[in-house]
Amino acid sequence: MRLLIDGKDVVAEPVGEGGRGPFVEEALPANSRSPLWATAEGRRVVLGEPECTGGCCGHLSVFVRRHGDIVEWSDWQVPEGEAQLPAFHFEARQYDAEVTRASA
Repeated sequence: MRLLIDGKDVVAEPVGEGGRGPFVEEALPANSRSPLWATAEGRRVVLGEPECTGGCCGHLSVFVRRHGDIVEWSDWQVPEGEAQLPAFHFEARQYDAEVTRASA
């Protein structure tokens, strides 16, 4: 599974060659709501890990939170030695529609 923001895969570079991003069944589970679904409480979502595993060099994760009409991805945790990612903001209605579409 690839996670694209403005056409750029935000997982591929931080996890590196041989790393892995989220599997579809983790990000878009068939029998429950996706961890990518944004709520006011927010949650940390693991998006990938380097080839050596997240236990060794750290996972790529982001905090996903809804602020009214905006969904924010922020407070990134990146594998050791990788550049920090910026916060991303999405229009909540479009974000919800995309997560719903991808989950179908």
